Amino acid sequence: MTPMHTPLDSMDPTLVKFLNKQQYHIVGEHSGVKLCHWMRQKLLYNRPCYKERFYGIASHRCLQMTPTINQCTKSCLYCWRFQGFSETTLKRYDEPEFILDECLKSQKKLVSGFKGDERCNQTFWEESREPKHVAISLSGEPTLYPQLGEFIGLCKKRGLTTFLVTNGTNPKALENLDTLPTQLYVSVDAPNEKIYEKLCFPQIPKAWELLKKTLTLLPSLETRTVIRHTLVDGWNIGNEKDYAKLDKLADPMFIEPKAYVFVGYSRERMNLSNMPSHETVKKFGEKIGDILGYKLVAEEKGSRVVLLARDERAEKGRKIIEKQHNTK
Repeated sequence: MTPMHTPLDSMDPTLVKFLNKQQYHIVGEHSGVKLCHWMRQKLLYNRPCYKERFYGIASHRCLQMTPTINQCTKSCLYCWRFQGFSETTLKRYDEPEFILDECLKSQKKLVSGFKGDERCNQTFWEESREPKHVAISLSGEPTLYPQLGEFIGLCKKRGLTTFLVTNGTNPKALENLDTLPTQLYVSVDAPNEKIYEKLCFPQIPKAWELLKKTLTLLPSLETRTVIRHTLVDGWNIGNEKDYAKLDKLADPMFIEPKAYVFVGYSRERMNLSNMPSHETVKKFGEKIGDILGYKLVAEEKGSRVVLLARDERAEKGRKIIEKQHNTK
């Protein structure tokens, strides 16, 4: 593979046009930025994302990006994003500094339109132009970017905290990260291989075995770890004992059961009835907690999500990065 200093020229122009229409800002040829729903909510109505309440992340200072906008190892039925994925590897790629610099520039452009809105909190708007957090989660599978560790290290050097969300099918990449993210999410969205194959549509062989390998790797990684269960009614709810066995392999600081939401392109594959209620999510979380000895420490009804903490230390330390967002 060859790293590049400048944007590449191989992305399908049709895909670029489509992504631009969806308000993605393309960075180079394989990275992108997009404002999430909660950026708008925080700027206009002071309604933060659940991650702000759970972990201390200031929603209006969060840069949502991906270094793999068109590369993924799965085609999950519940995914709200456009699934035009045609690649499971990156043959050529931009360098970390180029990606981060251009993502920060894109964020400034994307938030610029809020300034003139009379509902916009001007203090929040000024802060939104200087992100303090990078959510490496927008689209695709970020661990397919070969210089992910260097990218995370660059974020850390510049005083930016990072959340990395992975589907767990690339354990070797996680094992080889020279700099770990502030918090590492692994998505575990099926209790067994049979449901996994039908719901998550892996695009590579032995994806289930690779996910389990990632889970066994997690306890050795010296960073905050979270297992996320995206719950889809009629597909993967129940089987709490099987989920608990997987979670036990990972021994995460936190477990985050969250409802599938009937939005975006998932509406072409799912129905409104597939979106579970908050009560269903909470009951699922409580059952997992009872099995593993985790405590339910937070919930957000609007987002249909609950948070389980492994022990008292994890519970008390869940907002340890909050202070970093109060300084520029």
